[in-house]
Amino acid sequence: MDARFLAISELTETPSVAVVVDVMRAYTVAAWAFARGAEKIVLAESLDEALELKARHPDWAALKDGPPAPGFDLVNSPGMLRSADLAGRTVVQKTTAGTVGALAVKDASLVLCAGFVVAEATARLLRTRGNDTVTFVVTGEDGRADEDLACAQYIAGRAGGAGTGAAGFLRRAAGSRAAAELAQGVREGVHPDDVALCLEVDRFPFAMVATPEGPLMVLRPHPLP
Repeated sequence: MDARFLAISELTETPSVAVVVDVMRAYTVAAWAFARGAEKIVLAESLDEALELKARHPDWAALKDGPPAPGFDLVNSPGMLRSADLAGRTVVQKTTAGTVGALAVKDASLVLCAGFVVAEATARLLRTRGNDTVTFVVTGEDGRADEDLACAQYIAGRAGGAGTGAAGFLRRAAGSRAAAELAQGVREGVHPDDVALCLEVDRFPFAMVATPEGPLMVLRPHPLP
């Protein structure tokens, strides 16, 4: 498998297969939302769109980065989300980098969204499909976020059948700028357990596939046998 690792700004053409990685915290949060019963996640282009969708569908739950805000039900924190009851609900998610990355590759034939918590399921799905070239979109810090690059490289190694171990990649992620900012309370809307939850390898047995559904980009869990 030929793996390419690109920032969102480096996407000059639509890839065939894209894995969009946001470890801290968008796609860790998305995985937790599915674990808490969410049926699907709509990836919003803007906060205004998220609020408009929520206004049209009052039973949907709107989620954003940062501190709580009027009109939003949830914040982008796995530690806070893990106690939410989302059974059968649709979540509208808008984050700084993760959702932007997925929307940037929405025309790809396959779009997977990932973090460490769904790493092996994501790698297995890639192995099953047998794609020659996979583009990993490193969303954080304009492609420089080491937690996202480490996760992307780990998934690529696993997908390539190299028997890659997680320990070194997790150390890199734990030492990343994002991990430090979350641990030190630099970012808002943070739970003390967020970093640890983002570094749980293979917590969930599903991959996450994003596909266009009408005008919306929708993320759903993809269980693997």
